[in-house]
Amino acid sequence: MRAKKSYGQHFLRHPEIADRIARSLTADTTQGRVLEVGPGKGILTTFVAECFPDFRAVEADRDMVAYLLEHHPDWQHRILEADFMKLDLQSLYEGQTFQLIGNFPYNISSQIIFRMIENKDLIPEMVGMFQREVARRIVSGPGNKEYGILSVLAQAWYDGTYLFTVDRKSFNPPPKVQSGVIRLRRKRNADLGCDETRFIQVVKTAFGQRRKMMRNTLRTLCEDPALLEADLFSLRPEQLDVQAFIDLTNQLFPVDQ
Repeated sequence: MRAKKSYGQHFLRHPEIADRIARSLTADTTQGRVLEVGPGKGILTTFVAECFPDFRAVEADRDMVAYLLEHHPDWQHRILEADFMKLDLQSLYEGQTFQLIGNFPYNISSQIIFRMIENKDLIPEMVGMFQREVARRIVSGPGNKEYGILSVLAQAWYDGTYLFTVDRKSFNPPPKVQSGVIRLRRKRNADLGCDETRFIQVVKTAFGQRRKMMRNTLRTLCEDPALLEADLFSLRPEQLDVQAFIDLTNQLFPVDQ
């Protein structure tokens, strides 16, 4: 069977790596409710099934679904032929929370993170394998070139940990890049204390021109030019941590307005 080219999927070959990924999830977070994205030929799924009997796996490639059901007929009611980006996550476990796991297709890995953030109330934890540069970007702190939109938005609601690197030779076909496995755990207090829609708008606008000072990039969002004279607006976006972006959002769009 071939990897699905449109999603850039590469199949993991080493069971010990798959086992390590599966066991990186916290077993008691959601009473075993886990969704795997892009199971492919099922090497990771095998270990997810051992650790979390109430798992589901969503696969968009019809050929891969047929392969999985042929080799694992006991997964008949666990494999969903669907696109994760369009899947009704609310109905997956009847509104109950679940964990997310996967060797995520590189071409949609960032979109998967954004979808997880949109459904943060349902997903308290995620363990995933990404292109190493993307994995580092998600957990990167301010002050370096890897830090960006994905970093700030993920870390606004989740605590991130880079777990380990996986060599490209561990895949078939081998990708051109190394891979990295990370874990995101939702923060105990998920309330940012600002307008979340505006917060996302501020972050995306700021990094739209990351080399410029905030007073220049956020000018179009500011109704009071005097605000732009504050010290915070003299910085560039990669210098600001999550709390600073929350403070900016509250200055531009006070919650009580």
